[in-house]
Parts: sequence; structure tokens; C-alpha cells
Amino acid sequence: MPLPRLRTAGTALLVTGAALLTRRALRRRIDASPLWPLPALEQPVSGQPRSRALKLRVARHEHVADGVVQLRLEGGHLAALPGWEPGAHLDLVLPSGLVRQYSLCGDPEDTSSYTVATRLIGPDEGGRGGSLEVHEALREGMEVEVRGPRNRFPLVDDATSYVFIAGGIGITPILAMVRAVDAAGADWRLLYCGRSRASMPFLEELEKPGGRVTFVAEDVDGRPDVRAFLGEGQGAAAGTAVYVCGPEGLMDAVASALPEGCTPHLERFAPAASAGGESPFEVELRRSGRTVAVGADTTVLAAVRAEVPNVAYSCEQGFCGTCQHHVLEGEIDHRDELLTDGERGDSMLICVSRARGTRLVLDL
Repeated sequence: MPLPRLRTAGTALLVTGAALLTRRALRRRIDASPLWPLPALEQPVSGQPRSRALKLRVARHEHVADGVVQLRLEGGHLAALPGWEPGAHLDLVLPSGLVRQYSLCGDPEDTSSYTVATRLIGPDEGGRGGSLEVHEALREGMEVEVRGPRNRFPLVDDATSYVFIAGGIGITPILAMVRAVDAAGADWRLLYCGRSRASMPFLEELEKPGGRVTFVAEDVDGRPDVRAFLGEGQGAAAGTAVYVCGPEGLMDAVASALPEGCTPHLERFAPAASAGGESPFEVELRRSGRTVAVGADTTVLAAVRAEVPNVAYSCEQGFCGTCQHHVLEGEIDHRDELLTDGERGDSMLICVSRARGTRLVLDL
């Protein structure tokens, strides 16, 4: 073979080898990432499922309060499940393909299983089928896929004291926190409110540390007096970390009553409303060659799916990351509870986030 052809063949092999190494490096980056997609990748991975998931068995499916089911998920073949700390949650992939987030409420020292609980939410309360599937479709012995654990609600360890406020199923992340601070000998108090005592799980355990927990069953006691609970002499002095998980009304009540000097930590059942307004705008889908109008009363996801029906999505609340996409142009009004500051520069969750101007360009 003439020398020039040998050089050409050698160059081709080097290029092919470099391309293979690049693809492997990109795959390692994807596999190592706790969140996906990575907007910086040369080849878009938006809408692709996460690669790091666990297959766990439903070892226990039990009703622990009216309308509340608790799941114990075991690894079986796994030597130990990934560790977690109070406040962490799992992404549970249901048999239908829906992805829902549930706070871990078991023992972090137990590496053989995860425990989560969920309240049944009907359509009249805004339920979209996930909790119904957990209650009625999951059975003991079934295998389910989980992702995580992830923690966007971590427990700080440098507070002078702790105040916890939980509304309904919002007790699930708080329960592990209470156990942790109690074991550490820290000063803490808990306000736990629900519609009725029958609907409030974990009552028996929480009644043991006498005097530290205030229970409010609204059918008997009326609505909780958050201001009185947080007031002077109630353990919410300067330096106190205040942890709240529950519905929006409870969040608002805490925000208006929080004493000066207390540090609030909130986990919401739904994304917080944005102060940016609901103005219409356009979204260009660069790879599809289409432009869609997003009205003031619709989402980017809904507008995009009208043109690209197979675009992936799940929770529609800005929690799971399934609909994360790379933004090529435009200023983003982020309304999610998931993305890191680094990711917010050039990607968005199209189920909840919007444009701050009149136009966005997506890598779709």
C-alpha cells in the first residue's frame, strides 16, 4: 500500500478511536450525573430516561392511617442500598410510567430497604393518578424502579434548636429529622396537624417524647395556631432552624408568623408561584424547525406536546426532571424545585418554567 494511503488509513483509525473514546467519556458523564440531561453535551440527551436506577421489590404494602399507604422497598440481591440522610426522597417509577417523589421516612441505618408513605389524593384535590396507582396497583412482591435518593431538604446540624411543622403527609420527611435530632440530644419541638387523628400516620411513635409534640386534628381542634406555636417561649428563638412541610396554606401561615432570627427550611407539595406573571411568549424548537405559541394560561410543555407529542414528561410540577431541556436562546423564568444553579444557566423544566421575555429557543 502506498505511503499516502497508509497515512490516510492511520488517520482514519485515529479519528475513529478518538470518536469512540469521546462517546465513552460522554457516557461516563451521563452515568455519573445525579441529574440529567447534561446541557453541555454535544449530542442532546433531553427527554432520555436516567440510567442509574434501582429495581426494588415491594416487601410490604400497608395502610398506616386513613388514606395513607406505607411501602417497604427491599433491594434483595443488593448488598446495601445507597445511603440517605433525613429530608431525602426517592423518585418512584410506577408501573404506568408515571414518576412520583416520596420522602424517605424509615431508618437511614437500615441499608437493606427504603420506606416511603403516600396519601391518596383524588381528582377533586388535584390528584393526577400517581397516589391512586400506589394505593391500588402496587402489590407486595412486585418489582418497581426507583431513582435516588436525592436530598433538596437537608437537615442542618448547626442550629441552636429546631422547630418542625408538618401538615398531613408532610410528616414523612419530618419524621426522620425528629428521630435524628432527638438521638443527638438537641432541643426540638414539633407541630403536627391533620384533618383528623385517623388520617395522621405515625401518631403512636410521635406521642412517646412527651411534651415535645403538639397534635392538632382539625375536625376536633380547628385550624392550628401557627403564630402561637412559633411565639416567644415556644422554642423558636433566634438561631432556631424551622422546618416546614405541608400544603401552601401552612407555608403562608408560617411565613407570616416566623419570629426574627429564625431560619426557615420549606418543602412544598407543589412549586411556589412565581412573581413574574403569566405573559404569553413564543418558543422556537430549533431541531424540529417549528415555533409554538405559549399562552398565559398554558405551559411550555403543553404547547410543545401539541407539536411534538412524544416529548417526555411525568410529574408536571418541576420535581422529577423528566422534561429538562437545553435552552439555546432567551431568558428563563425558573419555577422548578430541582435544578442546580449551574444547570439553570442554559436549561429548564418545561412543565413549570416560562420565559422572562417574549421568546425562547429550545434544543428540540
